[in-house]
Amino acid sequence: MSKWNYNTNYPGIDDLIKGAKRKIPRFAFEYLDGGCNEDVNLHRNTEELREVRLVPQYLSKHTHSDMATELFGHVYDAPFGIAPVGLQGLMWPKAPEILAKASLEHNVPFILSTVTTMSIEKASELTEGRAWFQLYHPAENRLRDDILKRAEAADCPVLVLLCDVPTFGFRPRDIRNGLAMPPKMTLQNILQIMGKPEWALRTLINGQPNFENLKPYMPKGLDLRQLGLFMNQTFSGRLNEEKIKPIRDMWKGKIVLKGVASEADTERAIRLGLDGIIVSNHGGRQLDAGESTVAPLARIAEKYGDQIKVMMDSGVRSGPDIARSMAAGAAFTFLGRTFMYSVAALGSKGGDHAIGLLKTQLQQVMEQLCCEKVGDLPGCNLINAQS
Repeated sequence: MSKWNYNTNYPGIDDLIKGAKRKIPRFAFEYLDGGCNEDVNLHRNTEELREVRLVPQYLSKHTHSDMATELFGHVYDAPFGIAPVGLQGLMWPKAPEILAKASLEHNVPFILSTVTTMSIEKASELTEGRAWFQLYHPAENRLRDDILKRAEAADCPVLVLLCDVPTFGFRPRDIRNGLAMPPKMTLQNILQIMGKPEWALRTLINGQPNFENLKPYMPKGLDLRQLGLFMNQTFSGRLNEEKIKPIRDMWKGKIVLKGVASEADTERAIRLGLDGIIVSNHGGRQLDAGESTVAPLARIAEKYGDQIKVMMDSGVRSGPDIARSMAAGAAFTFLGRTFMYSVAALGSKGGDHAIGLLKTQLQQVMEQLCCEKVGDLPGCNLINAQS
C-alpha cells in the first residue's frame, strides 16, 4: 500500500491524458499535448528515454529506499520538480496556484514561467519563498532588471534562464486553433467551450487567464492583436554570453540555464559561472529535427557532471522515466505535461495526485533495483553494468 495518496481511478499517465481530454476544450488540450511541426521530437523524447534499461537486484541486501535529494542547499523529498509551463490557467483555471500549493506540501521544487497565469509574488506566497523563477529574456534591460528585482524581493532561490526559444516553435495545432500570436477566438473554439461546461464555469468564476507577471508593464485595454504585438516586442528570446553576464552579476542566488542540448552550450554555462543546466528541448516544442533529450544528457553528464549540476526535462512522464533519466546521468528531473494533465483531469486535487503517483512509482522502481538512494541509480543502467 502506498504511503502517498493518489486517485486510484487514474493510476497511470495515460489515464490522466484521457481525463484531461474529456474535461478541457480541444484547443487547450492540443496546446498542452502537442509538439511542433510533425511532432517527431515530441515522440522521440519519450521513446528514446524508454530505451534506457535498468538492472534489478533481487538477492542483494537491502533495507530501504530513500528518494530525498539535496539540490542547491535544500533537501527535497524526491528528485523531481514541476517544470515551468506557459498559459497554465488556459488549460485549467488556477492551475499554477494548485501546483504551487502541492509543491510546498510535498517538498518538491516548483518553477514559475514568466508567461504563465500567476505572478511571482503569488508563487512566493504559496510556496513560502521556495518557488524558482524562469525568465524569458526581455528585449529591454529596464524590464529585465525590474523583473529580477521582483524575483529577488519574492525570495526566489533559483533563477532559471530560458535559452531554447530564440523563435517560437512552429505549432500547426495552435495555428489552426487560433492560439498563435495574435490569438483569436473562433466559432469552433466557442463550440468547444460549450461542450466542456465545468471548464467554462470555472473559467467564468475565476476570470479570463492573463499574463499576471507582465500586467505591470502592459498598456491597459489591449485587444488580442495588440497583445500579440506587445509580446513579440517585449521579449528577445535569443540568449548569448553577453546577455547572461550582467544577470550573473546582478543575481545573488543560484542560476540555472534551461534548454541546453549540446556540449558547447554546457561549456559556456560553466565558463559563465552558472550553477546548473537543465538539458531540455522544450518538450519537443521547438526543433522537430533535434535530438531527444536523453541523448545529449548522457554525454553531457559524463563529461561535465562534476563541474555543474546537470538536470533534465522533456520526455519524462512517469516514475520509471524519472529513474531512467537519473540512471542516464541526470542529478534531478522536471516534468511539465504530467502535472498539467493531472490538474486538467482532477482540478484542485491534480497536483497532490501527480506528486503522490510519481513518488509511489519511483519508490517501487528503486525497491526493485535495490537502490537505497537516488544516487545509486546510475549504477543500475544496463549500459554501465555491461561496461
